[in-house]
Formats: sequence, structure tokens, C-alpha cells
Amino acid sequence: MPKKILSIDQGTTSSRAVVYSDKGELIGYEQMEFSQLFPDDGWVEHDPEEIWQSVVQVLKRSIQRFDLIPSDIASIGITNQRETVVIWDKKTGKPIYNAIVWQDRRTSDFCDSLKESESLIQQKTGLTVDPYFSASKVNWILNKVNGARKRADNGELLFGTIDSFLIWKLTEGRDHKTDVSNASRTMLYNIRTNCWDDELLSLFSIPSNLLPSVCDNSYDFGYTELVGGKVRIGGVAGDQQSALIGQCCFDVGDVKSTYGTGCFMMMNTGSEIINSSNKLLSTIAYRLDGETTYALEGSIFVAGSAIQWLRDGLEFFQQAAESEDIALQAKDSSRVIVVPALTGLGAPYWDAEARGAIFGLTRDTGIPEITKGVLESVAYQTKDLLEAMRNDKAFFNTIKIDGGMVANNWFSQELSNVLQVTVSRPKITETTSLGVAYLAGLHSGVFENLSSLKDNWAIDRKFTPDRTTTGYVEWKNAVKKVLTD
Repeated sequence: MPKKILSIDQGTTSSRAVVYSDKGELIGYEQMEFSQLFPDDGWVEHDPEEIWQSVVQVLKRSIQRFDLIPSDIASIGITNQRETVVIWDKKTGKPIYNAIVWQDRRTSDFCDSLKESESLIQQKTGLTVDPYFSASKVNWILNKVNGARKRADNGELLFGTIDSFLIWKLTEGRDHKTDVSNASRTMLYNIRTNCWDDELLSLFSIPSNLLPSVCDNSYDFGYTELVGGKVRIGGVAGDQQSALIGQCCFDVGDVKSTYGTGCFMMMNTGSEIINSSNKLLSTIAYRLDGETTYALEGSIFVAGSAIQWLRDGLEFFQQAAESEDIALQAKDSSRVIVVPALTGLGAPYWDAEARGAIFGLTRDTGIPEITKGVLESVAYQTKDLLEAMRNDKAFFNTIKIDGGMVANNWFSQELSNVLQVTVSRPKITETTSLGVAYLAGLHSGVFENLSSLKDNWAIDRKFTPDRTTTGYVEWKNAVKKVLTD
């Protein structure tokens, strides 16, 4: 009987359990949202136990819905929101504080104090000094939670990004592991030597006994019996690297742009680490059989979360999918520009203190015009990233788009118009969960190699420019007005 692959996709706003066939075909999924916690200005937290329970629930519901038994499942893959930090008790598994989410900006002042070390940090990690990454969050928990630093020094605590926390829980504490892609986003991992860096650990005052072991992306991460019997975890990758793999971007110059909570454009650079002069990030795309492939990445903090804000915060509509029809109702004369810096601005600006703004309001401005402005802002931010890549002389072959927002045909066409390039949307846009399904399948022998996966990629629709746009100049002027640096 053909085997199934079960992917755990633990995202910023929800957890999914996704079932794939041995040919990489999407069979179905279960999904559960969880609470978003905002205890202070610029702070974003999650309850790790609520995340864990959401994963348990979607796994159980998927097994029941698709009549799965352990012998049906070749392997489990895990993909996750990157940079988000959990520290937990080594014996009990109880977190000592909420998970501090990648969007959180509370460590801005601490990061500013490290500017003299920015060149050293960037050389080792490929990252810019910013609260976005894990290291400053770990430092904050150790310094601010009562007794945490002493317990850490005594070896009583463990640190992990969400993948590590889930692996530890799934394996009932047997395995404290992470993969190389998640490790490369902590600002503690040297992407050139492929190991945790003692100098960085010292800089951030983090004891090494907190850290998980770092593994290839397709690897034996342990087994779980949560699915009714023993099943191996065979693939792990951070969500954006997983999407790159799910889009089969295995050649140098291949680009994917994912539109979820944030937007993340990633280009495969092969064995070369490109040192960006335009505030992009060098990162590890994946490591298989000990061979490392690198990527150049631009990170936008707010994309789909801006639509969520319109839905939940401003109550413009009840379902995110309604944004397409509403945007089509906007007046052609509208000049509304939205800068959605709800949690600061990411690449290429890296301004943690920037705040959002809406420009060009008139008496005629309504819900359609603001909704359209938000969607356009995501396209403009994508152009910022593409221009930065071009300025770094990182030339692309293709641009493949994925994520929840690209189901919006108006947005996908507008993206092509703003970028003035052809963008391709695959038939399976859930490429984040697909990527780790591929990794888990490679480990279990379901898939032979990377080349064989290319045959699974199929296009749904190409969007080619059908007009030029003029709003990008106004966008750049609007961004200048919200920057604090």
C-alpha cells in the first residue's frame, strides 16, 4: 500500500497537520488557530502549551479524518515559524515564559547597543542585528524571568525555536534537536563553519548547555508515538526554507516569494554566500548529506497579517478572501498609500521603531480604497526586496509565489504589474508543508533525490504584466516619512 507523509506546519497564527501522498499530492489537512498575545507595545507572544495542544489536536483530527494508522505513515515532517523562542524546564517540559514571537520588538534597545559588533555578527551569521532574530529574545528571558539565568547556568533549562520544542514534546523528551535552517536564524550559529559560535554565545550571554544539536534537514530527528504507534520524524525546516524546497527551487538563481503572515523572498545561491550590501540576509537554505546550500533572503514583517488586521482589528470584512472583491470596488482615482509597519519595517529598511501610516486620505476614501492600499503595499515591499537583490547582483531565473495571499488573483496580477516580471503560482500553494514532506520522504526513501521532485511541481497560473504602475514612487516617499533612523 502506498505510504503517506504527514507534515506538521506550525505557523504564526495557526497549526496544521497536512497529509501528502507518496507522489507529493495534497490529500488534505486539519487546521487550528491559536491566541495572539500583545502584552505591551511592540510585544508579540504565544502560549507554548497552547501551540503544543493545537498540534496534538490537528494530528489526531487528521489521523481520524483520513483513516491513518502508523503503518500508513512513512515519516513525519515539521516546519515552523522561525526565530520564535521557547525556553523550558529540562525535566518537566514546562515553559518558563511565553514564546517570544519573531515579530516582537522588545529587544530593540539591546540590539542598538550591539551596533559596534554588527560587522562581526553579519560575517558569522549572514544576519543584521535586529530584534527579529532569536538571540536577543533568549537574552531577554534569561535576564527578566526570575531565576532563569541561574537555572540556565545549572543546566536545568533548554532553549529551542518552535521546531525544537515540538521535537522534544513529540519524542517525550528523548531528543533535543534542531535543523540547520532554523539554527541559522538564531544569530548564534556560524553559517560558514556550520556550528554554534562560542563568540556569539558570549556576546549574548547565553550558556551553550541550553542549545539543541543541529542536524541536516533530512535526518532522523527521533520518533513519536502520538499517532498511535511509532513513526519517525524525518524532515525539519524553517517555514521559508521549506517553501523554497516545496517550490523545487534547487538551481542557483531560483526565487520564491511566500505571502503568509509576513512576506519572504528567498533566492537559491548554491554553495556561495552572498554578502549583501543592501541589507538583505545571507542564510542557509538547506543541508543534505552534509552539503550546504545557501540563500539570499529579504524579510517583510507584515503581509497577510495586515489583511488579518483589517479583518479583526478594523472589522472591514469577515473573511480574508473578501479582500479581493473589496479591492476591486476601489475608485480608480484613489491615491491611498498604506505603510503597514505594524511591527516595524524589515528588509531593506530594518527599522524596528517605524510605525504604520496611511497617506492620501480624502472624503471619498472608504474601506475599498484602504483595502486596496494594503494589498498594494505588499507588492511595493516585494519590489523593494527585488531591487535590493538586483543591486546585490543576484540575478534570478524565475519567481514562484505561494502562501495564502496568492489565492487572490487581483493581488497576484498587481504583484506582476508592480514588479514588471512574470510570476508563477503552483497548483499546490501550501508549499511550506510540502517542502518538509519532501524532506521527510527523502529520509524514508519515498523520494529518491531532489531532481526527482522537480517532476512534481506543476503550474496553476502565470501572471504577466498587463500595465505599468506609478504608485511605487509614492510608496518610497511614504516610507521615508515613517522611518526613524
